[in-house]
Amino acid sequence: MTERTFNSADRIMIGFDKALRTLFGCPQITERSNPASDLTESDMNEQERDLTARLMRINHTGEVCAQALYQGQALTAKLPEIRNSMERAAQEENDHLAWCETRLNELDNRKSLLNPFWYASSFMIGAAAGLAGDKWSLGFVAETEHQVEAHLNDHMKRIPGQDEKSHAILAQMKEDEVHHATVALEAGGVTLPTPIKMAMKLTSKVMTKSVYYL
Repeated sequence: MTERTFNSADRIMIGFDKALRTLFGCPQITERSNPASDLTESDMNEQERDLTARLMRINHTGEVCAQALYQGQALTAKLPEIRNSMERAAQEENDHLAWCETRLNELDNRKSLLNPFWYASSFMIGAAAGLAGDKWSLGFVAETEHQVEAHLNDHMKRIPGQDEKSHAILAQMKEDEVHHATVALEAGGVTLPTPIKMAMKLTSKVMTKSVYYL
């Protein structure tokens, strides 16, 4: 009983530390190098740079949400292997967070002021998904990644074609998201009901619209 309580408390403290690092720290690449690191900066006018920065800010906040979702799901996962899978996914997504933040700095822009709100909201959603059961939690991961894939496709069309650095980052992110969705389904994730999918899309739309400006 004591050991179980200690482990739960320990995970909560670790999660709190990760939240602070995600929101206020400087993320360190833990898995792979930045896919845009060897590419040269493109020549964009002020309007193109502003659009690109706003879209990359949305992607950065999306990765903040991904960290929160996975941490929330890991906290309430029923099986240890599912918890480990969620924590592993969060570690892989940390690369995306670092890449997006680096690109924002290169574009002389900032992170969203709304990141703390979206982190807290996403953490609660992730925890609720975990409490619903591992098959639903995995299904939630798969659906999230499918929606992120569509979102990345849209951004790759809108970002100026000459911006090879941003395109390289988004292309690798897309490949990773597809992989995460596949792994989640193979691990037993189920298809979510249509109303939940629609609610997720609506929440995503609110996030992207607000972060575009703030």
